[in-house]
Amino acid sequence: MNLQISTCSTVMTGKHQVSADLAGEVVILNLDSGKYFGLDGVGARIWNLIQAPRTVDELLEILLAEYETESERCEHELLTLLTGLAAEGLVEIKEDVPG
Repeated sequence: MNLQISTCSTVMTGKHQVSADLAGEVVILNLDSGKYFGLDGVGARIWNLIQAPRTVDELLEILLAEYETESERCEHELLTLLTGLAAEGLVEIKEDVPG
């Protein structure tokens, strides 16, 4: 699967997972594979933000306002995390098509 995520992509949690917030950490179960995943810190914040569909641009704007980091680094790390979550079937990515 060659997944391309851009700043125009819309991201939301996948339909085949359940998650729970445990004191600032998020535990996610992929219902198809039976695998558990854990996110803490910024990863948990991103997971909470994508409970409703958001564009990568929106996520970047929020993260840059909340954390002291460089824009390019934040974008790179966000895209890396989202790509990994998508590869595990935990999030859905929709590419916005202009028109």
